[in-house]
Amino acid sequence: MKKVLILALFGLTLAGEAQPLPTIELRPVFPALKAERPVWMTEPPDGSRRQFVIYQSGKILVVRPGSNGADAKEFLNIEDRHPDFENECGLLSLAFHPGFATNRLFYIYYTQKNSPDQNSRPLNFPFRSVISEFKTAAGDPDRADLATERPLLEVPQPYGNHKGGQVSFGPDGYLYIGLGDGGGGNDPFGNGQNTATLLGKILRLDVNAQATVGRGKNQRQLPYSIPNDNPFMKEADMGDRGARREIFAYGLRNPWRYSWDAKNGDLWAGDVGQNLWEEVDLIRSGGNYGWNVREGAHHFKPGPEGARYIEPVIEYPHRTSHQPQALFPDHGIGVSITGGYVYRGKKFPALEGIYLYADYGSGTIWGFRYDREAHAVTAHGALLEQKKNITSFAEDREGEVYALTQDGGIYSIAVP
Repeated sequence: MKKVLILALFGLTLAGEAQPLPTIELRPVFPALKAERPVWMTEPPDGSRRQFVIYQSGKILVVRPGSNGADAKEFLNIEDRHPDFENECGLLSLAFHPGFATNRLFYIYYTQKNSPDQNSRPLNFPFRSVISEFKTAAGDPDRADLATERPLLEVPQPYGNHKGGQVSFGPDGYLYIGLGDGGGGNDPFGNGQNTATLLGKILRLDVNAQATVGRGKNQRQLPYSIPNDNPFMKEADMGDRGARREIFAYGLRNPWRYSWDAKNGDLWAGDVGQNLWEEVDLIRSGGNYGWNVREGAHHFKPGPEGARYIEPVIEYPHRTSHQPQALFPDHGIGVSITGGYVYRGKKFPALEGIYLYADYGSGTIWGFRYDREAHAVTAHGALLEQKKNITSFAEDREGEVYALTQDGGIYSIAVP
């Protein structure tokens, strides 16, 4: 009897793992919002249930719950700074401080052109990424006070593409920042594998303190501190010449969007590929994800003999001819991944535990289930084939997931 029970339970486990993925549909929300290129949407941790929609042009609109968007207010506008001077530049994301309800602090990521005569060492790069802290206006939580801006980090950028572009607070209360390799194609400066640069990395900062770095005449105070358990904290403090202690993970090409699983805290990132492969990575502290020695799970260029890299959890190729070489040969093709979320909402139980992601070029939305103990994907497939360019996904405080499209659409993910 005991043996039969064990076999029955084992059978149920296998059946659960083999459960097919559901199909989904996109249901419009905030249909009265008409601006193009929304690239991020987030909800503050203050119980207001407001949604803040970030537009690449440089503005943020705040929408009240239950609204169709017609009554949206302008929360922030830096369009006069012209952050969107290249296709992948602009105002790219927004993060609210965990204590936002009382301290009114929030953070944005945007790009800027440097003046032609600026002297940036070691190279005179033409652009920069800016991560700044702001406060909302006193007495008006629907309006940012631009006069309160406090730049946290300004990262020189050699080209106008591969900016990463996300700032988000993790479950640990620290601010994470995704930065691409600086662009130009093929990572010409080798930034992905160079721990002396912040490019091609995910960073982790403590915005609640300030650290002093350097020695003697080179000593200076940072506008942030660095968590003691960051992976390079034990490296010698050599300033810009040594391993940067802000780094949490490296070897990334363009981590456009990442997210934490609300149930277990796993950090997932969609890393945009070069010419052949797109990938989804499970990000670990100190993890090296291979770029530009690896693209996806494949050789890209020679690297140090014996070096070890963390392979993607899932990947897909740009061409059908490469499908037989993929980790999952039956996965569809695409050209540019948009990372998403593990669904932990209540409205659609069939989506529970599925990581949702899309291809910007084709519009296809895929999903997979991942077994943490087995370290393996147990099911994957296309959930919806549609043609809109998905610029980003979003998640509300209830765990429901949304898709943003380049033409200005905002949609909730639903099971028909």
